[in-house]
Amino acid sequence: GRRCWAVLGALGLLAGVGVGSWLLVLYLWPAASQPTPETLQDEMTLNCSEASSEEALLPSIPRTVSFRINTSEDFLLEVQLRARQDWLLVCHEGWSSALGARVCRSLGHLRLTHHKAVNLSDVRLNSSREFAQLSPRLEGFPEEVWQPSFRLSRLSSWRVHAGLVSHSTVRPHQGAVVQRIITHPLYSAQNHDYDVALLQLRTPLHFSDTVGAVCLPAEERDFPRGSECWVSGWGHTDPGHTRSSDVLQDSVVPLLSTQLCNSSCVYSGALTPRMLCAGYLDGRADACQGDSGGPLVCLDEGTWRLVGVVSWGHGCAEPSHPGVYAKVAEFLDWIQDTAAQDSLP
Repeated sequence: GRRCWAVLGALGLLAGVGVGSWLLVLYLWPAASQPTPETLQDEMTLNCSEASSEEALLPSIPRTVSFRINTSEDFLLEVQLRARQDWLLVCHEGWSSALGARVCRSLGHLRLTHHKAVNLSDVRLNSSREFAQLSPRLEGFPEEVWQPSFRLSRLSSWRVHAGLVSHSTVRPHQGAVVQRIITHPLYSAQNHDYDVALLQLRTPLHFSDTVGAVCLPAEERDFPRGSECWVSGWGHTDPGHTRSSDVLQDSVVPLLSTQLCNSSCVYSGALTPRMLCAGYLDGRADACQGDSGGPLVCLDEGTWRLVGVVSWGHGCAEPSHPGVYAKVAEFLDWIQDTAAQDSLP
């Protein structure tokens, strides 16, 4: 009898030790194996469900809108919705084909041409000398919707101002004259692939304490996910604003993996190998409208390198929508070949 009780006691002791060990592992293991913030971002994004379609995000586009051409801002086309007081650029980075179609349906048929011109019968001057008003014609719905764009086509109108931090110090007739603009031959306006261009100046810039060159990334150097980089520009400081900042702004953004940014609830595979993304999934900092073409630079052993160029995104600092940049490392051969072929005599 005593031997039986001894065996049962030993079994009970072993069971108690086993249960205790299991509880310790259960409660202590999660604390000891918490993922890094970057890993957590990947898991959160890669395991998310499919995002709703873009059309579902536009349930209440107002039926009353107004168009105008702002002649004081390089003749840019602007649109105003009744629910908002601000005028927004039609070439707004957050503008989409679905939103454009919705607004055009609410306007009715606009007699605009497919090409760069606007039918003069649809343009009239309003009470302000600064704006030309586009008057919508309610003649039914068009089969095809064309979105006009206005471009500063004369090279003589382009100037490069270096070493400035404030727009108010810019003088229109100062700065380096642009002799040629070379866009990438494979650029796609549909998905912003190959979104880079080179400016050839008539005369070289003179380097000083405030003007210098940023280095291109090395071909064999790949900055790891989580690297902190800097983006700068004179874009909007708030998504609701329609005016650019007067003072140069900058922000620190971490590089994110392409796998994360191509996941279903971020950009659903929209990133190509010529793109990279950087920012925060909680939307704390981002580039915005007006920052396109701006630099994304990363510090590499004491040297600043141009890793990306601001390209596109969904809104400004929106959760789960970090900024997307042209990946400069993918264009090194094109940059070097173009610079060699089109160098100044």
